[in-house]
Amino acid sequence: MYCRSVCCNAWSSEERLDGKTVIITGANTGIGKETARDLARRGARIVMACRDLERAEEARTDILEDTGNENVVIRKLDLSDTKSIKAFAELINKEEKQVNILINNAGVMMCPYSKTADGFEMQLGVNHLGHFLLTYLLLDLIKRSAPARIVVVASVAHTWTGLRLDDINSESSYDTMKAYGQSKLANVLFARSLAKQLQGTGVSVFSLHPGVVQSDLWRHQHQCIQVAVKIFRVFTKTTLEGAQTTIYCAVQSGLDSQSGGYFSDCAPAGCSRLASDDDLAQKLWEISCNMLGITWQ
Repeated sequence: MYCRSVCCNAWSSEERLDGKTVIITGANTGIGKETARDLARRGARIVMACRDLERAEEARTDILEDTGNENVVIRKLDLSDTKSIKAFAELINKEEKQVNILINNAGVMMCPYSKTADGFEMQLGVNHLGHFLLTYLLLDLIKRSAPARIVVVASVAHTWTGLRLDDINSESSYDTMKAYGQSKLANVLFARSLAKQLQGTGVSVFSLHPGVVQSDLWRHQHQCIQVAVKIFRVFTKTTLEGAQTTIYCAVQSGLDSQSGGYFSDCAPAGCSRLASDDDLAQKLWEISCNMLGITWQ
C-alpha cells in the first residue's frame, strides 16, 4: 500500500454539486463508476452514458444504495456507432435543461484490430472520434449551462507515439500499442484545441492521466501481461484511486485559468511535445471533422 500511496496525491474536497447535471460515458465500470459514485454523493444528477445497459443497471443500483441519490439515470450510448451517439445527444438535448459537466471517460485499450460501425479503427473511433462527436452535439447545451466543464480522460500513453496523419485509421498497418497511444494523444490535443475555442464562454476543458489502474481495460492483453499487472498491483491504483484526478478536474475550484491543461495525480502535469503542438492539433481537428462529416469551426 505504501508503494501505491506515493504515486497518488492526497486530495479531498467538500464541494457540492446540488442542482448540477453530469454526464459520464462508461459509467458502469472502473473509474467511470467510481466517478459517478463520488459525484452522486455530492448531490449531482448523474447521467450514466453506457453501452451495456444490464451492467449499467447493476452499477446504478450499487451507486443508489451507497449514496442515497436517486437522481441517477441510465441512457444508452455506444461510442462505436455514430447513429447511437446522435440518438443519445438528441435525447439529452430534449430531456436535460442543462449539462454542467461532461466527462468523456469511456474507452478501449490495445484491442485486436477491428472497426467501428462507421469504419473507423476501433481505438481511434471510440476513444477520440466518438467523444469528439458527442461533445460537438452537446456543446450548445453545455455552453448554455456555463459555468461548465468538459473533462477528457486521456493517458500517459499519449507519449508512446505520434499521429499517423497519412494512415490515421490504421489501414496500412496496425500496432495495438501505437494505435492506443495515438488515440490518447488525440484526446490531449482535442482538449487543448477545444479549450482555445471556448475561451470566454465559461466552459473549461481538461485532459488527464488517471494512472495505471486495476481495471478490465487490460482484458485484451496477452495473459503474461495480465499476470504481470496482478503481480505488480502494489504499484498500480485501484479504480477509486484512479478516479481521483477525474473528480478533481470536475469539481476543484479555481481551475478555469488552466483550461486546456493536462493533469495527473490531482495536479497539473507535463505532456509530450507533440501534445502541445497547436499545428498538429489543428490538423487533427480538421481530419476528425472530415471523418465524421461535420463542420465545427
